[in-house]
Amino acid sequence: MVEISFTVAPEFNQTLTVQPDGYVMLKDAGMVDVQGLNLQEFSDAVQKAYRGYLHDPQVAVALKEFERPSFIVGGEVGKPGKYELHSDTTVAEAVQIAGGLTQQAKHSQVVLFRRVNDDLVETRLLNLKKMLNESSLKEDAHLRPGDIVFVPQNSISKIARFLTKPSLSMYFNPTQF
Repeated sequence: MVEISFTVAPEFNQTLTVQPDGYVMLKDAGMVDVQGLNLQEFSDAVQKAYRGYLHDPQVAVALKEFERPSFIVGGEVGKPGKYELHSDTTVAEAVQIAGGLTQQAKHSQVVLFRRVNDDLVETRLLNLKKMLNESSLKEDAHLRPGDIVFVPQNSISKIARFLTKPSLSMYFNPTQF
């Protein structure tokens, strides 16, 4: 979030949120691409956008809030949750950051969800078990901000820990022994 203040025209003052696509919507001036700009460059872009409305606009831009890049790990990990993306991180590293795999984890089918745009999410299935057993992480995906890593539960762990005797016949036929 950034706060924009105009010296001569305070009616144009506003607080804006930079959208995930890098654009901001300026009051009366429309959409402006500010992705990757520092505060001075951001200020210059706002001045340029308002030149049609104001004569020699004087703009001050202040950073109010900053959402740090993050990723989410869910499912069968020790500590599912949202984690900050400090540096180049892979899916295998993300699982370790989230407390490692639980005994119920199906680590041969770890799913990486990556938002492509507002309507489309890319999914990628990773066989973490194979990568770790072969000590080959060349297929390990590098995370981007906003990615979600999901470790599903294996099918055998879906069986209840305690069963009533009649429900056991659901798993096997007692007459087979």
